[in-house]
Amino acid sequence: MSVLQKPIVTEKMTAQSEDLNRYGFKVDREANKIQIKRAVEDMYGVSVVSVNTLRYGGKKKSRFTKAGTVLGKTAGYKKAIVTLAEGDTIDFYSNI
Repeated sequence: MSVLQKPIVTEKMTAQSEDLNRYGFKVDREANKIQIKRAVEDMYGVSVVSVNTLRYGGKKKSRFTKAGTVLGKTAGYKKAIVTLAEGDTIDFYSNI
């Protein structure tokens, strides 16, 4: 089980990383805050002060086709916002 699935790089998260030293990650739905903290510290070599998690449920979607209405649902996910210690940073673009 990989705890961290991918980083969230949006305008809002970029602003938070610059102002508040917070970074967002899409994480495994079964992961808890302790596992997320260890995974971030091991992967990026930083010290984590706090972890906040949010669970998003899937949205119902429908579209209209020639065959009729097609109903479905998008996948739910869990998001973690990690606050780092003063002076630590994560550079997502270093591998590009």
